[in-house]
Amino acid sequence: MILDTRPAGDPLRIAVLAHLHHAIVPPFAGGMESHTAHLVGGLTDRGHQVTLFAKTGSEATCRVESVLARSYIVEGYPESDGRNRQHLMLDGAMAQATGRIRAGRFDVVLNNSLSPIPHRELAAIPTLHVLHTPVLPRLAGIFGTPGWTPDPMHRHVTVSHANARAWRRWLPEIDVVHNGIALETWHSDAESIPGTAAWTGRITPEKGTHLAIAAARAANMKLRIAGPVQDRDYFTALIEPELDADITYLGHLDQRDLSTMVATAQVFISSPLWEEPFGLTTLEAIACGTPVAALPSGAMTEIITADSGVLATGHDAEALARAVILAKDLERTKVRDSARTFSLDSMIDAYEGHLRSVAPVPHRALGRYS
Repeated sequence: MILDTRPAGDPLRIAVLAHLHHAIVPPFAGGMESHTAHLVGGLTDRGHQVTLFAKTGSEATCRVESVLARSYIVEGYPESDGRNRQHLMLDGAMAQATGRIRAGRFDVVLNNSLSPIPHRELAAIPTLHVLHTPVLPRLAGIFGTPGWTPDPMHRHVTVSHANARAWRRWLPEIDVVHNGIALETWHSDAESIPGTAAWTGRITPEKGTHLAIAAARAANMKLRIAGPVQDRDYFTALIEPELDADITYLGHLDQRDLSTMVATAQVFISSPLWEEPFGLTTLEAIACGTPVAALPSGAMTEIITADSGVLATGHDAEALARAVILAKDLERTKVRDSARTFSLDSMIDAYEGHLRSVAPVPHRALGRYS
């Protein structure tokens, strides 16, 4: 796609659809929630009129419209009947959001959810879809329908070249916008503590927390863990029994405490057991100057350079432990400098360009969306 490279024009009226599993509020439940918060904040700061459609309790500097009660708890791994009921609830809330958008006054929609509903319900409305995950069955069901072609008013981006590969089966023109972070907020004046490693993120099987524990032990490193427990059974069975004086769980920390924890570690362990679409926690560690040891999954090869970390040669604890030993003494200034490619401003620049390319000339379509 050719981005709009003209000088910034009138502010756009942008409707943003959030992933509805969690409220958009710190401490964020995961990378998608953090991404949404920083994206709407950045677009608002640039003068755009942004409305965020999200779960109740979401906080933003823009207007927020709630479409799902915060008390509704989304289960990560429900059985089939429960999963169907959950889909009905989430789809109903998302349909409510798309209905409000169709009745509203917007120039363009930014779909930051994982829901199939916007792909069906926003036909002929300028929409930028951000695909944050590997191919999901319910979206593949839409794109794989015989005769399906992308809506000419819709565009699609994803967060890494690794993640784009599978999507190009249906979306050959999908673009890549790497995630970005506010680099200045990820730092600490505290010295790193030799012999300590850090792991942060959602505690779920695909994030491989148990493998990080095994690798830390094999490398003779103490490990501090932080993040929301999103699979309680997994935590109870494989993580909790490992906790001791050397392996500690600090809970779900706010951004300031999290940056201190990561910045004071000698090494950060990234252990994705799936094709990691991006890896914000890995980027945050690099911005702190903490070298990374990572499994070679998904976008890790796009984020980690020879200056910022070491990729394991395999997907087991022993290979990851060897990467820990090699990474822990990398020069921290060079590690920190490697994060500059992934600034929040660069990310907002890219999304703003895509949104202007998708949208009609601002304010000409009032009658259509009123």
